[in-house]
Amino acid sequence: MTHTERSIRIGDKEMKFSIGHYAKQAHGAVMISFGDSKILCTVCASKEPRPGIDFLPLTCDYIEKTFAAGKIPGGFYKREGRPRDHETLFSRIIDRSIRPLFAETWRNDTQVIATVLSYDPDHPTDVCSLIGASMALSISNIPFGGPIAAVRVGRFNGEFVLNPSSEVRAQSDLDLFVACSETAIVMVEGGGDEVPENVVIDALLYAHQSCQPLIQLQKELQASIGQPKRPVAAVSIDPETEKRITELATPLLKEAVVVRDKAARYEAIDQAKHKVLEQFKHEAGEAAYLTREKDAKAVFSDLKWLIVRKMIVETQKRIDGRGPTDIRPISCEVGILARVHGSAMFQRGETQGIVTATLGTSQDEQKMDTLEGFSFKRFLLHYNFPPYSVGETKPLRSPGRREVGHGALAERAVERLIPSQEVFPYTIRIVSEITESNGSSSMASVCGATLSMMDAGVPLKAMAAGIAMGLIEQDGKIAVLSDILGDEDHLGDMDFKVCGTEKGVTAVQMDIKLAGVSRQTLEQALEQARAGRIHILNEMKKTIQAPRGEISRWALRITKIKIKTERIKDIIGPGGKVIKDLVAKTGVAIEVGDDGTISLASSNSEMVEKAIKMIKDITREPEIGKIYLGNVRKITEFGAFVEVFPGTDGLVHISDLSDKRVNRVEDIVREGDEVLVKVTNIDRMGKIRLSRKEAIGQKVSD
Repeated sequence: MTHTERSIRIGDKEMKFSIGHYAKQAHGAVMISFGDSKILCTVCASKEPRPGIDFLPLTCDYIEKTFAAGKIPGGFYKREGRPRDHETLFSRIIDRSIRPLFAETWRNDTQVIATVLSYDPDHPTDVCSLIGASMALSISNIPFGGPIAAVRVGRFNGEFVLNPSSEVRAQSDLDLFVACSETAIVMVEGGGDEVPENVVIDALLYAHQSCQPLIQLQKELQASIGQPKRPVAAVSIDPETEKRITELATPLLKEAVVVRDKAARYEAIDQAKHKVLEQFKHEAGEAAYLTREKDAKAVFSDLKWLIVRKMIVETQKRIDGRGPTDIRPISCEVGILARVHGSAMFQRGETQGIVTATLGTSQDEQKMDTLEGFSFKRFLLHYNFPPYSVGETKPLRSPGRREVGHGALAERAVERLIPSQEVFPYTIRIVSEITESNGSSSMASVCGATLSMMDAGVPLKAMAAGIAMGLIEQDGKIAVLSDILGDEDHLGDMDFKVCGTEKGVTAVQMDIKLAGVSRQTLEQALEQARAGRIHILNEMKKTIQAPRGEISRWALRITKIKIKTERIKDIIGPGGKVIKDLVAKTGVAIEVGDDGTISLASSNSEMVEKAIKMIKDITREPEIGKIYLGNVRKITEFGAFVEVFPGTDGLVHISDLSDKRVNRVEDIVREGDEVLVKVTNIDRMGKIRLSRKEAIGQKVSD
């Protein structure tokens, strides 16, 4: 392929593309330059389809090389290893954006790899990676229904910002990643700071408009240097088989798909399928059936979804009998686990999650090693989806991409509602264990996270809830569905998850299979989601209306005190000797900040008070004129050295020991004696002059 270079301005930034110069043996490759960021995007597909499968074997990987930011990987093994969570999340975003655009019958192993080779924090690499994946697919011989493009939209000071820098993004009250085709929005991922629904819609349409120059550039490149696309096997169903299976299955499926209980419904559908196939086999004969079995099963599967889709748009009744806007029954419980700091059970229909909140100190923060450098994360939300939740048996493995993705969505939904560290100095870990699942388990995690934190006494800024919306467009009719079931997710044309508070949106995730969705439909979906969210929040408030007044007795109490920065060394001591001694004597976890803030964490308030007293004793400074009860540490011919508090002593001259003449110091005091002394002078060197004579008859100063 001839080396081709193109460039285009996106907002106020230029993006450059180099094709035919790098990775020339890949089936499609493009190097994207965006500022100082460089991303190599490649695509390859196997020569032959994978036999015996009924799905698209697509793999998408977004990889950040540490050398891209001039760094060497941390740890003992000095090379990149397991993908970090944000790499996994963006690999999913690429997959979700492009997967619906492949032909239904494409069964060749297909791999997309986006590798970050140079990293510039002011020019996002995630946006470039999706654009590069689409461009590489478009110019390759792999059949692909693109092109698509992507932008990130922030809102800063009320204005939309296209592909904001990391600094502007951190200050934005809206952060959306949007992938678009020429006619539609195909994928959305992002969040906001309780942003109104109309602002979200404006941002989506702004993103779609901004993507169009990138899409047109890809179409031009595809026309000028693109390779001819490989043929795709056509869907060929025997007409007689299709007709007869439809006749046999339609009445049975119409009864089976409206069974409300998930397990019973699946059983009814399986029985209907078995009955239909047995009847068809009897009519066709053994030999003929073997040649038509695959077609018969495919027709039955397609018919099942078609019947449900038509039923919903024509009757406005859903599988479980609900109307389009109805929410499944909700039940909530809090404080269900005695020793856990905060716990909740959230159930909506046949989806249930047990969600816990654990409070820790700053030592429990997660250290994040990214291309931008090291940072610390004090709010964590982990989502687990065990196989028993759907009545299956599978090996238990480490969290997969789906679990990482669902956890990140739920985390984003509540993260902006967490109080600042100054207000609530705890690290918070939420764990959502999905114990039953029939759709919207990630949204159950949002609700459960809110409830568990309120049970733990976390002073949230507001309560958050989540709802999954669906869309079905069939025969020119549209139905927007609230709180979708798992089956409605699979058969629908849109999966739109919306999380937020009573005030506005905190997180959104959307995948669309349609060629286009109007603003009117988006407005209807978001308004329906808002109404559903308010309903869910009201149900949650029936269980708990406000965070508990105090944290669990099993959680560490964190108390903060402040000392002068120049006294930090006194608390630490040589080699950490002093602070280790404090911890050993009290059992309190002690952390000393650079600004002199000392955090003490323990579930034993008496030990905290003891530690505070010890710290105050170490860092106390004497004041001239104050009376102290000191301990005689050393006797000399000219006086006695008295320790007024740990680590601080002064000299009582022999002339200041008594109001009478003193011949020998030992006549008045001995080592180990406790004596009242008054501070009479502190010189420029910090040396303290004490007087016992002036303290006689006095009381210790407050």
